Amino acid sequence: MAQRPLDPWPDLALPGVPETCRTLHLWSQLVGKTRLALAAPANHWWHVALYVSARGLTTSPMPVGDRDVEIELDLLSHRLVLRDSDGDLAALPLAGGSLSDFYARYVELLHAHGIDVPIRPIAVEIPELVRFDHDDAPRRYDRDAAARLFQALVQADRLLEEFRGGFIGKASPVHLFWGSFDVAVTRFSGRPAPVHPGGAPHCPDWVMREAYSHEVSSAGFWPGDERLPEPVFYSYAYPEPAGFRDAKVEPRAARYEAALGEFVLPYAAVRASADPSAAVRAFLETTYAAAADLAGWDRKALEAPRHRRGSPRGLVALDPTLA
Repeated sequence: MAQRPLDPWPDLALPGVPETCRTLHLWSQLVGKTRLALAAPANHWWHVALYVSARGLTTSPMPVGDRDVEIELDLLSHRLVLRDSDGDLAALPLAGGSLSDFYARYVELLHAHGIDVPIRPIAVEIPELVRFDHDDAPRRYDRDAAARLFQALVQADRLLEEFRGGFIGKASPVHLFWGSFDVAVTRFSGRPAPVHPGGAPHCPDWVMREAYSHEVSSAGFWPGDERLPEPVFYSYAYPEPAGFRDAKVEPRAARYEAALGEFVLPYAAVRASADPSAAVRAFLETTYAAAADLAGWDRKALEAPRHRRGSPRGLVALDPTLA
């Protein structure tokens, strides 16, 4: 059985964590590109995202002919697991090595289970050009670092799910976008947005235009990269309303990162706080309120009354015996 950190908010400022995050980011793109090829299209690219599971990151079931297939990066047993609705199960070990070797073994695994899909072998939304099939550089995978990252993702997923429950307007699932490698939830005002300028590396502009076709307030957790080399919770609005970056938000450790166009709350500050969950809740609520108020959202129509949060909305009012 895999060893997991006892601390629900584990230290991510340890050697091996950033390198392991980068490796998992690239592996998640391979798995995500498989989901892109198999899942039925959904608005804003929701069909391509991965999900935090009880063991790692999963595609959720994907149709392959008349059966379902699920692929999971199991960060407790440190395996990539493929299972299907016919009862088949196969796995690849997660370990350090070259990306090209992992790619070859992954494609072979798919073929062996009757999954023949096109996978464009180029990583997206990262500055450098990385080809999965030609990248022979050694990639680090540290089991303890992966388990620590997974525990942080569990906490983020839990709090974002809770936050999503306070909104009755259109909202995304809580999911992980493998292009940027962040777990996120997005709330929508219901109004169309200006055409997004695009500009994501190795990603057509029309991808971002579909993702941001409507006005949003989005929040999530990101392990960071060379642009911001620390894990953070984040929150942004598109389009960004006037005055947003100067808004007063909580907790005090939160700041606006102009280079990224979003508020960030360092994970280290969350971990050091007396109540980490409360710190994240305050950040999510105050950054959303700033975006919604400054942009003139109809908050009364879009938000669930606090006394009704956590209940099957509307059903209890109709039939109290359902409570």
